[in-house]
This record gives sequence, C-alpha cells and structure tokens, in this order.
Amino acid sequence: MTKTVPSHTLPPRTLQQLLATKEDIIAFIKKAKIKKPSPKLDVCKNFDNTKLKPVLADDAPQAVVLFAGGGGIEAGMMQAGIRPVIAVEFDPTKPDLSRAIAQTHHRNFSEYGCRIIQLTVQEVARLGFLGFPRRPDYLHASPVCANFSQAHTAKAGKGGETPDDLTAAIAVAEAIRQLQPRVFTLENVPRYQNSQSFSIILSALEQDGYSVTYSVVNMADFGLPQARRRLVLVASRGFHVALPTHRKPIEWYKAIAHLIPTMPDSQLLPKQQQALEKFLAGNAPTPLLIERVGGRKLPKYKPGSHPANTILRSHFTDHKGCNRSKFADIWLPDGTVKSLSIEGAAKLQGFPDWYEFPNETATAGSIIGYSVPPSFAAQLFMSAQSILKGAKV
Repeated sequence: MTKTVPSHTLPPRTLQQLLATKEDIIAFIKKAKIKKPSPKLDVCKNFDNTKLKPVLADDAPQAVVLFAGGGGIEAGMMQAGIRPVIAVEFDPTKPDLSRAIAQTHHRNFSEYGCRIIQLTVQEVARLGFLGFPRRPDYLHASPVCANFSQAHTAKAGKGGETPDDLTAAIAVAEAIRQLQPRVFTLENVPRYQNSQSFSIILSALEQDGYSVTYSVVNMADFGLPQARRRLVLVASRGFHVALPTHRKPIEWYKAIAHLIPTMPDSQLLPKQQQALEKFLAGNAPTPLLIERVGGRKLPKYKPGSHPANTILRSHFTDHKGCNRSKFADIWLPDGTVKSLSIEGAAKLQGFPDWYEFPNETATAGSIIGYSVPPSFAAQLFMSAQSILKGAKV
C-alpha cells in the first residue's frame, strides 16, 4: 500500500499571517514598476549572446510562473523576448533551501520587474491570485516532481501521489480558470502523466476550451548537451502551438571544453577508476565524464562524443542536504582529472552565461537539478511566440 506524507511539514499558517502576507503583496504591487530599458523595442536583444542579459521590449509579452525554483524557465522566456512578471516559489518541506533559491531568483530577474512571491501555489490560490495579471500571454507550471521521479519511487516505501500533489494540481487548475492565459505550459518528469494530478490539470484545460499537446521528450534532441527525459505540455485556445523542432544533439565535451582548464584538479574514487578501466578495456581513450555519486543503473561514465547523463539535485548534496565538494569528474586521455564545476554543470543544463548562481554548492546544484533547461525553454517559447504574434487576441 502506498504511504502518504502529511500535507504540511510546517505548522499551518494562521489567518493573521495570511492577511499580513496579503497586505505585503498589495504593498509590493503598488511599489513595483516594470523596468523600461529603452524605447521602441519590439524584439529581444542579445538573444545570441548569452553573456549579456536580454533587453526586453517595453510591451514584451508577460508571463506568470508557478513553482519557479531558481528561474530556469524564466531565463528561457527572456531569451525568447518574454517578460516574467510574477514567480511563485516556496516549498514548505525545504523552507531554508526554497528561500535561498528565491533570493537567487530575485537577484537575476527583479530588474525586469519580476516579483517573486514566497508562498505555496496553494496559498496563492486561496488568496485569489491577488495582483496577478488576468489574461497573461503565458502561464507556466512545474509542480514538485519528487514523488513521481523514478529515483524516488525506486526507494522502498517512497513515492506515490500525496495530498500535497493533488492540492497543487487543483491550485494550478484554478490558476488556469482565473487567469485565462493565452498559452499554458507545463513540465515534469515522465511519470507525472499517469497521475491524478495531471488529470486534474488536463480536465481544467479541456473545460476551458484549450487545445492541448503533450509528449515525453528527450531534451538532448533539442540541442541540450545532456540526456534529460521530461513531460512537456503546451496548451492554447483559438490557435495551435506545437513543440519546437528537433536539433542535433550536442556533445558534452564540446559544450564545456573551454571551461575544463579552469576547473580544479581531482582524483578518481575507486569505483570511478573501475568504471574507467572497464571503458578502456574495449574502447580507445576519449574524454569521459564520470559521476562520483549516485546508484543509477546507467553507466557512471559518458564519452565526450555523447550528451551527459541527467543532472540531478542529489549529485550536489549528501543525505543530510549538505554541500558536496565534488560531484563529478572529467578524465582526459593524457591522464588529467578535473572536478566538474558548477559553471560546467550549468552549461550542461543550458543556462546562459549571464545567470548568477549563489556560492553554496547545495543551493546552486539544486537550482540546476530542479530547473527546466533554459536553452530548451527558449526554443519552446520562441516557437510559441511565432504563433502567438499572428493569433487574434
């Protein structure tokens, strides 16, 4: 029988606390002003140069993001010329980590007028989505996926849909009904498509007349230098938005070769050395990315001519949630061993160079492991934008 967990691991918020939060949101909304970088812009600037932050048009399409994390989806939106205006990020099961992630989100996106709301999506729904724009161009949701991930459900006694998962889905459905976005997108692990939570969201979209497309995709097929299978949904009303077209996979070594000389030296652990010897027994020497942690069934190494294995949050933290000093190593044919840096992991996850990560490995790694790859998000929303611009309001 599937075990469930309590719907809240923190004490329930009192009415007074909720009202204070409501007042804070109202005050923030009154103060907030959308930054206008320069006049008469009608396209996103600096799209191709990811070292420079995008400059958005004054009238750029607006987006709301639920379960925002560190803003991977927002980074992709901005590369596509879309302005995120509200992002909701709070996980009561990991409050300290969630606050640290929200602070990083604020540091990266506040200058664009994006407001980060540190409440659960369920709480925001109970407040009636106060201050949220009605009929935004985009609404995105990436509900917490831990209970649906293969790694989590493989552990004895773990996994299974919980009351929190269901109330989160109900809140997303309510956001669709109340906000009425022109385009709704969702990303999650593949198993999410078999859940009651996903059915709740699909039902809300169907009832409101949205055309829905969803599929499990490998993001390596969209130019990400990492094999990462995810469920992606796109819904629109009055016009059809499809998933972007495939791109040629990128080799992990080519994606980060320029960073390797600056990475710290390392030494292989015994199991890594065994994996290396097993590979060399039947293959010519080539750069290898070798994991230091994790018990996945896939090989611990990836040759340089392949996309990397899926990057997981667990690579960056131990069982107590503390920083790992090392999480993966790079072996080169001349015998050099380098420790994969946060910068390198971020590049494999498709983050633009302008994104500022925190110094704490656990926080930075959580942002990377949790995020929708920004490079994929940029393609998804550029594809949507090409349709949206020609659609009737």
